[in-house]
Amino acid sequence: MKKLGLLPKVLIAIILGILIGSVSPEPVIQAFATYSGLFGNFLGFAIPLIIIGFIAPGIGELGKGAGKLLGLTTAVAYGSTIIAGTISYMVSAGLFPQLLEVGGLTKSFANPEDALIQPFFTVDMPPVMGVMTALLLAFTLGLGASVVKGDSLQRVMVDLREIVEKMISSIIIPLLPFHILSVFANLTFGGQVKTILAVFAKVFVIIIVMHLAYLVIQYLVAGQLGRKNPFVLLKNMLPAYFTAIGTQSSAATIPVTLRQTKQNKVTDKIADFVIPLCATIHLSGSTITLVACSMAVMMLNGMSTSFATMFPFILMLGITMVAAPGVPGGAVMAALGLLESMLGFSTTLTSLMIALYIAQDSFGTACNVTGDGAIAVITDRLSKPSTT
Repeated sequence: MKKLGLLPKVLIAIILGILIGSVSPEPVIQAFATYSGLFGNFLGFAIPLIIIGFIAPGIGELGKGAGKLLGLTTAVAYGSTIIAGTISYMVSAGLFPQLLEVGGLTKSFANPEDALIQPFFTVDMPPVMGVMTALLLAFTLGLGASVVKGDSLQRVMVDLREIVEKMISSIIIPLLPFHILSVFANLTFGGQVKTILAVFAKVFVIIIVMHLAYLVIQYLVAGQLGRKNPFVLLKNMLPAYFTAIGTQSSAATIPVTLRQTKQNKVTDKIADFVIPLCATIHLSGSTITLVACSMAVMMLNGMSTSFATMFPFILMLGITMVAAPGVPGGAVMAALGLLESMLGFSTTLTSLMIALYIAQDSFGTACNVTGDGAIAVITDRLSKPSTT
């Protein structure tokens, strides 16, 4: 097993998880749920450290060009998210009326999370700070280190990065496949997700096709700008894609995304800065999913889905989701306020949205993190004059 790469291990974990979830009694699944809960809590604790450990020294090492790189990366990531949402709207507006019975939603769905087996026990591992606090602190420390004359702060941040890298390579990566196995065993045992997927199967198929098509578009652009083969770039990012399917978390997949991005010959400084940042601000896959699912729910309830209604929602979605990404279902939780205030969703409809989103959250997250690799290639190319 040690000789296997991460991608084969993740694929084996997914298959074993489905098999175990299909035949095992509840106590066995509960044991897996306990492990998954402990590992997930540890990941939650580690995420702010990963963000600070990579972004802060990365900004400091970039020197005077750090501010420009931050602005460039943010602009590229936000633009990608908005384009993804607009494409999702256009495809959904064209196809859904032929697939769905407009105004025909009469059945309510329970949240699929309620069907999952709970662990025997949990151990709280609260992070030292929230994701946004870590992000802002990383910006402040990194930009500060890039302008002050001394290098003491920068040396401390570099040491922190080495500690975080050791934690990732020695703990997170080796244990990650077992976490993915546990998640899939629980999902398979719960079974309730299958019911929702059966009802919205056509919608989900369209969403996943949009995810894959948008990834191809992103890497065609990245390959053109970076003067690299786009399909080789995309192939190298497959371990991150499949890892994200298992973790349902952009932030938890950062170690894998970072490693695969460096395999695509992105400058180490750029990769260390862009990947943790984009795990927080680049949510193109989640945007595709949220726009399509919200339009499906609205059509089934006879609500207006005009471009004038949806485009302001897409613009705000790109900003609002920054506040709560990185955890399973984080995007839809951050979007609830917009769904209620901008699209007029009731409590019942927001509950349905949560159920629909969580049922396929893995694929949106996989699109997010895989697209981060394309953003890194683009940023690396566009920033060359200011960082060399």
